Amino acid sequence: MTTKSERITLLGSQEFKTFLAKESRKEGISVSELVRRRCERAPTEDERALLALADELRKSTAEARQALEEGLAAAGGVLRQLRKSEKKAA
Repeated sequence: MTTKSERITLLGSQEFKTFLAKESRKEGISVSELVRRRCERAPTEDERALLALADELRKSTAEARQALEEGLAAAGGVLRQLRKSEKKAA
């Protein structure tokens, strides 16, 4: 076990500070120990899977957004053409 001799200052909201205090009390440890434990541990298999799914969701959302923008642009072009045709027919 290494000696904890470095001070780290972290700014957060009052709500975050209250959350940390509540979590540390539930686990019976100091806020410092709570932060160390949660930050130093390796992600679980479930957490890694969730991160991968979130990454896939971000990519899929970006692709869907692009497809939607392209579809709207194409639909706009068709509407413009129809309006031109209607004006010529009138």
